[in-house]
Parts: sequence; structure tokens; C-alpha cells
Amino acid sequence: MRAALAQERPLQVAGVINAYAALLAEKAGFRAIYLSGSGVASASYGLPDLGVTTLNDVLTDVKRITATTPLPLLVDADTGWGDPGLTVRKMIKAGAAGIHIEDQVEAKRCGHRPNKQLVSTPEMVRRVKAAARAKTDKDFVVMARTDAVAGEGLAAAIERACRYRDAGADMIFAEALTDLKQYRKFVDAVRAPVLANITEFGKTPMFTREELASAGVGLALYPLSAFRAMSAAARDVYDTIRTQGTQKEMLARMQTRAELYEILNYTAYEEKMDRLFGDRKEKSS
Repeated sequence: MRAALAQERPLQVAGVINAYAALLAEKAGFRAIYLSGSGVASASYGLPDLGVTTLNDVLTDVKRITATTPLPLLVDADTGWGDPGLTVRKMIKAGAAGIHIEDQVEAKRCGHRPNKQLVSTPEMVRRVKAAARAKTDKDFVVMARTDAVAGEGLAAAIERACRYRDAGADMIFAEALTDLKQYRKFVDAVRAPVLANITEFGKTPMFTREELASAGVGLALYPLSAFRAMSAAARDVYDTIRTQGTQKEMLARMQTRAELYEILNYTAYEEKMDRLFGDRKEKSS
């Protein structure tokens, strides 16, 4: 993750919901990817993002993704699931490049929803310290997310972020900011890489990469963009098949079999199987 950040500012981090989406992001040229807690809850379990998924739920998807692509994976670790140190150790073992933990209470909400409640700054500092102490890989990134802007204001959120940095956070996730001046103030005060969450239909405008660069933002996150597009496309296909009795009019919007096979490197796997079974046939004869 650090190497990718050194190559690209802001580093565009593409949200992926599974291993195949990670392959698509890699093919598109992204240098880093992201697994959203909301994505795990929605795509893998059909649940809302309200802190109901567990560390092991998320680790299942982490392992599948990191086994598929060499791209560094940043993982949404919610509030650390009560043990940020254990979370860090298991994430490192699963192949993640970093995590972010947030300063909400355990019964957390989406960062762009109302009525978020935060823990005290000292409590979050303890979370960050526990996570930082647990690192067995010096390159692993511990990112601290603050949701304080919405309820406590910009100055308080920046003060929190500086405390989190001093506690050992390598980077800062400034959630739900509403203008570029706010990002610039964060960057100037924190003096560590700051992530902007460019999620759709939320409080943060759809700033371009160039606009974020002008504010000094280090990372630009697109957590669920592809998932939302996939979901809308799937909904339309299901509706069409159900109402028209055929999917013919949707073919132009579908990935072809050949394109799927190209992404999966299908023929190479087939060739390996042919060699394997060929060897078995020769031995049996």
C-alpha cells in the first residue's frame, strides 16, 4: 500500500466485493483495492451495514481476494471488533495490506447516515495503539477513520485525527467531508496521508482526482461504485427475464463468455488440466 501511494497521488483505491471484482480492478489498472464492510454485509450476507458482520465474516472475503490478486488490499475493520490487536494480526496473516478502524461506538452506522455516535478520543486512541502495537509487518498500514465532522465539527475532528496519528495511525480516513477546503485543512494539520471517501449518494461531492490532488489528498476511495453498478444491472436483467420471458434484449449489456474466460485466464487452467489428465492416461496405459 505504501509503495502504491508513492507511485500515485492521490492513490485511487477501487472497492471490490469479491475475488472476481478484484481481477477486474487489476485489469483496469488500479494499483490498490478495498474491501468495504458495507460490501461484505450487503453482497456476502444480505445485511445492512450496522456492525452485524464479524471479523471472521470479513476475513473470509479477504483471504479469497488476496489469494487472487497481488494488489494491496485495504480492509474496512469497523471498530476493530473489540480487539484491534487481534484484528491486525489476523488481517496480516490473511494477506491484507492495511485496515482502517473508526471512532464510532460498537453499534456503528454507515459514515454517511445520521445519528452516528462516537467513542471518546481516549477510547479511540487505545484502539489505535492496540492496532499499531500488534503489527508484525512494518509495512502494514493502520489507518484511523474519524466520523467526528458531522457531529462535533471540523476542528474537533482534526484534533481527534492528530491524536490518532500520534497514537500510531499511519494514515487518516476523514469521513463525510463536504468541500475541498475541509480536506486541505485536514492535510495541513495532520501531516499524514489523508483518505477521501468518494462514495456515491452520500455527503461528499463527486470530486475528481485532480480536485482532490489540489487539496493534497493522499488516497481517493471508491468503495461501492462497481457494486452499485453490478446490482443495478442484475436487477434489470432479472426484471427483463421475468417480464419478457427472455434475456435477449439484455445481451448487449452483458460480459461475453470470451471476456469472462480472458479475465479468469481460463485456457491456461484448461491446459494444466489436459497435461494432468494426459499424464494419468499415459500411466494407466
